[in-house]
Amino acid sequence: MLGRLLNHARAHRARIRTAALFSVLNKVFDLAPPLLIGMAVDIVVRKHDSLLGTWGVPDPRHQILWLAGATLLIWMLESVSQYIARVIWRNLAQTIQHEMRLNAYAHVQKLEMAYFEDRSTGGLMAVLNDDVNQLERFLDSGADQIIQTLTTVVVIGGIFFVIDPAVAWIGVLPIPFILWGSFAFVKRIAPRYRTVRDQAGYLNAALSNNLGGIATIKSFTAEGRETKRIGAESKTYSDANRSAIRLSSAFSPLIRMVILVGFTGMLVVGGFRTLDGPMAAGSYSVLVFLTQRLLWPLTRLGEVFDLYHRAMASASRILDLLDTQPAITDGSTEIRGKQTDGDASNNVCAVRFDDVTFAYARGDSVLHGLTLDVPAGKTTAIVGSTGSGKTTVVKLLLRFYEPQQGRILVGGEDIAVRTLRSLRSAIALVSQDVYLFHGTVRENIAYGDPDAPEEQIAEAARLAEAHEFITRLPQGYDTIVGERGQKLSGGQRQRVSLARAILKDAPILVLDEATSSVDNETEAAIQRSLGRVSRGRTTLVIAHRLSTVRHAHTIHVMEHGRLKEKGTHEELVAASGTYAGLWKVQTGEAS
Repeated sequence: MLGRLLNHARAHRARIRTAALFSVLNKVFDLAPPLLIGMAVDIVVRKHDSLLGTWGVPDPRHQILWLAGATLLIWMLESVSQYIARVIWRNLAQTIQHEMRLNAYAHVQKLEMAYFEDRSTGGLMAVLNDDVNQLERFLDSGADQIIQTLTTVVVIGGIFFVIDPAVAWIGVLPIPFILWGSFAFVKRIAPRYRTVRDQAGYLNAALSNNLGGIATIKSFTAEGRETKRIGAESKTYSDANRSAIRLSSAFSPLIRMVILVGFTGMLVVGGFRTLDGPMAAGSYSVLVFLTQRLLWPLTRLGEVFDLYHRAMASASRILDLLDTQPAITDGSTEIRGKQTDGDASNNVCAVRFDDVTFAYARGDSVLHGLTLDVPAGKTTAIVGSTGSGKTTVVKLLLRFYEPQQGRILVGGEDIAVRTLRSLRSAIALVSQDVYLFHGTVRENIAYGDPDAPEEQIAEAARLAEAHEFITRLPQGYDTIVGERGQKLSGGQRQRVSLARAILKDAPILVLDEATSSVDNETEAAIQRSLGRVSRGRTTLVIAHRLSTVRHAHTIHVMEHGRLKEKGTHEELVAASGTYAGLWKVQTGEAS
């Protein structure tokens, strides 16, 4: 897992090496004071025969002054190296967490709609936010601690064998047991933290789902029941954490007992050798101090490994998401030209479904060999009962999904070879389920063209018959619409959505049940707008209300995923078929 993470962060290897270098230097300078203490004891006990005396400083007072100067220098270098290491590690943590979150989010946007069918928004939020933050916490401090611990073991182990190999083994004897215990701990703790991260995703999903459906919860007075359900999810998350905490908390006390053996052994054996003469008092003091500096920090390995494996569990989820390959691949051909002049002979934006069969994952087929044409510059309608496959046609046209059979052509060319950007840029969609982003009315209208001038935004609003109600809002076009546009009525949101599509000025206009959830007055206003903006455009209207499509050039009637009838409104009514029956029901002619 660490290898995958380092490979992903390969652009920052130079900074990682620099940060690691200063972490090592910081620990080396940090370990110098015990040596200085040993030298000070050596000066007091041996005077002229001390180590500094043999280096050409015979006067003990001068030796003390030299030692004081060295102490000042080492403490300054230790402080400087610590500052540089922490700045680099923390900035690196911020950079990597920013890039990981941005890369993961950008990658999620490339995935096909089918990917989201089995995944909750809350679960993805847990990866994009919580997991990225967990990784940041490790890079912020955990990586530095691991490097410094390794440096401590190497440097002090080397000093031990230089001072007195006969007792050095006692100081390092606990290390293999500590490492063995650490690896055993890692093996057992890793799956527990994976469970913790997964459960955090489930909890986030439940919270996100409930906050999105708060109106339904209130209307059914289900607050108590939902609180209990969230409580159950939260308890499961807490239990998973407790399971990890029990194991994690046991690590340090057990390691301390092993460390105690090594420290006591060094204290006794080193003391006996000093009393018997082979070891100098200064060397003994250095060994005692360094034994403590070597072994006691290892008690924090539990915390470090705890942080490390939380981070690796999170990194695994992030990288698994990044490794998910989109099922819908981008094409290479651009859609060029704009069909807005009413010239039906120019077929650059003609749409054709050619023997298309499609089924959603783990479901029956929704479309069965569907073939229909949407001529350039004309208005074509698709009607039918609920579940007939009307909206699926729109999703396939936008390549949210891929058909299992057949082709969809735009301008005579398969959309599979078109670039997704050019295909979707050529289509302006007004959906029944209007989504407005938290922001101003102006920002939502200009979503397809953020740099659009004020005049064009206002003109699009006028064409959508939205300008009048917008100007009556408290801050006009600068009024905040709230999350999902909740501060506006359904009809207002629909007209803002239409203005957004108009401003996009795409050659293909798709209206998916655009007036199904509005009142008659709003529907009439939207119909007037559509009559103006659809002129000269390739317009595809998906509708349940037949009154909204009676003026279409061609109306296709779908039933159970198949094309049953097509013609003008008058032709279909006269044919006395499915369309005529629906028309009679909706106009009240049928009982």
